[in-house]
Amino acid sequence: MRSICFSPKTISFLSSPRSSPSRLSLPPTPLRSEWMVEQVIENASSLIMKWNPETSAYANVTSLFYENRREAMEFIKCVNNLQKAMHSIVSEDSTHYRLVQAQNLMQIAMKRLQKEFYQILSMNRAHLDPESMSTRSSRTSRSSISDFEDDISPDDDVRAASDSISEVEQVSSIAMADLKAIAECMSAAGYAKECVNVYKVVRKSIIDEGIYRLGVERISSSRINKMDWEALDMRIKNWLEAIKIAMKTLFFGERFLCDHVFAVSESIRESCFSEISKEGATLLFGFPELVAKSKKPSSPDKMFRALDMYTAISQNWIEIESIFSFESTSPVRTQALSSLVKLSESIYSMLSDFESSVQKHSSKALVPGGGVHSLTSNAMNYLSLLADYSNVLTDIISDWPPPTKSSLPESYFDSPESDDPPAAAISTRFAWLVLYLLCKLDGKAKYYKDVSLSYLFLANNLQHVVFKVRTSNLQYLLGEDWIVKHEAKVGQFAANYERLAWGKVFASLPENPTAEISPEEVKEIFKRFNISFDEACRKQSACVLADPKLQDEIKVSIGRKITPVYREFYEKHRSSVGGRRGVGVFVKYAPEDVENCLSHLFFGTVDSGSSVSTSTTSSRQRQRA
Repeated sequence: MRSICFSPKTISFLSSPRSSPSRLSLPPTPLRSEWMVEQVIENASSLIMKWNPETSAYANVTSLFYENRREAMEFIKCVNNLQKAMHSIVSEDSTHYRLVQAQNLMQIAMKRLQKEFYQILSMNRAHLDPESMSTRSSRTSRSSISDFEDDISPDDDVRAASDSISEVEQVSSIAMADLKAIAECMSAAGYAKECVNVYKVVRKSIIDEGIYRLGVERISSSRINKMDWEALDMRIKNWLEAIKIAMKTLFFGERFLCDHVFAVSESIRESCFSEISKEGATLLFGFPELVAKSKKPSSPDKMFRALDMYTAISQNWIEIESIFSFESTSPVRTQALSSLVKLSESIYSMLSDFESSVQKHSSKALVPGGGVHSLTSNAMNYLSLLADYSNVLTDIISDWPPPTKSSLPESYFDSPESDDPPAAAISTRFAWLVLYLLCKLDGKAKYYKDVSLSYLFLANNLQHVVFKVRTSNLQYLLGEDWIVKHEAKVGQFAANYERLAWGKVFASLPENPTAEISPEEVKEIFKRFNISFDEACRKQSACVLADPKLQDEIKVSIGRKITPVYREFYEKHRSSVGGRRGVGVFVKYAPEDVENCLSHLFFGTVDSGSSVSTSTTSSRQRQRA
């Protein structure tokens, strides 16, 4: 038979403000009157034996707290008074015959309360689930909670205090108050271990089941390496949803319930919550590290999933530190931090791979018509999506070494720089990444034998870069000055293209189209114009201007330099070439024909790389939506 332990720890616990003996109508000092002691033991014996499952079939199949909550509160009161009486007996005569009787009654009472504790936990799983607890934590005012803490109320009193909450919340409030009352009573009697063991078994099964239902399971790194990307991507998306629910509901709700039930002892709260949640939480936060360390090749999809996981952990970091604040749950915090570190290293490595892939892009294949290169499309799609994670990347790249200028021509050294990390470090890094791309495009433009086409290529590609910057979060990283500066460069490239591609046509027309000249000179001018315009239209018919705005601007610019001058010359000198036959020989184009030819320019076939990257971007955006 177990004896009651009267250790200094137990006595100190009983006299603490948390145990609040006054609210149980118990005297604040040990009972010294033998008559009073005997009265307390007799009263306790009557009620405890009534609910002894070993001597009463009714007590064996009936729940005290469910059947008669008022009597259950009286039962708790009798046990606490019995504990006081035992202290009083020990202080007067440790060999008193009443002590053995009191010990026997206490053991019977503890078995009863242990059973009730288990029944309340089991029967109220639906009302004490983590979701209900997290909802209650956020919605229940402190005053309504104190109604159950300050008075262990019978049914009518609890319901009166709970009129303002829903029936479900009321049931959970009553269950929580009962669990807390039992936990305090058993702990005061030295039976905290039995109470805690029951709580751990029941509640851990709920957490484990919750983790399982969220799709989080133990998985090895070798298994991850063997998965195809589609399967792994599905697991990552599932994990991203799981961490939201786990942090806002599962672990938060469990911590709230644990803190409430075992409010009397921080060490018990820590022990319970740690054993219940540590395994599941470590499993949850360990998955991103396994993905980060996997041997999957670098790809945009892997990069963005790594950023998604990094964001999910970092956004929940305050909650992680708060919920898992106990020393015994430090392995959970350590695991979450380890995943952040590994994800950061993986993201850094993939960004370095991207930078290297741009610099080492060696294809000499020419884009037909000077259109947008697939390198431009893919790189800018990647960077524009990457800019959505600028806040996360600011943390990650703060310790990165600055880029080396030796890898770029001297003419590019005016790129944005900053000596104030980490605030401007991310902007500087993105500016350099774009700069690497522009430098590479400069090199590819030199592969065109037609210099005018190389300028059109540069105009097309730089316009695409500027467009992606202006229509994404890159605009906030690179700034308006960067955009204006590079829009001006687009204009310069376009002007150079016009000069080289259409210069002969411009030169074929006289400066003063209405000046009086000889018929021979008129014929020569029409002849030069026909030849130069034919050649220019033939060469430029295959050219591409992918951006509608840039296309219109260049068409308008070319038209203004040709059409008005040619129209004036045509109307003034058409009759000088010698009648209808002369017009048919020397005047090939009417002004309307010139306008029509110009309007049909720059509709060549766009590079397929652009469409591929657009498809990739659209797919990525749908996934993120």
